Amino acid sequence: MRKIGNSVGIVLPKEALAHLKAGEGDTVCLTEASEGAVRMTANPEVARQMDVVKDVMRRYRNTLRELAK
Repeated sequence: MRKIGNSVGIVLPKEALAHLKAGEGDTVCLTEASEGAVRMTANPEVARQMDVVKDVMRRYRNTLRELAK
């Protein structure tokens, strides 16, 4: 890991970037997989979908809380 401004970035080897079909400036998504593993994807559609989900969860927080009861 490397400090980048006020954040921390992960440096990936070129082989990993090639496998992900990712490059500089791309968004990489990490999701929790089974048994503590982490899944990494560089699909821009996944990043867009996650932004939509976060927005829906923020706007309908109270509704979702009530439905979870």
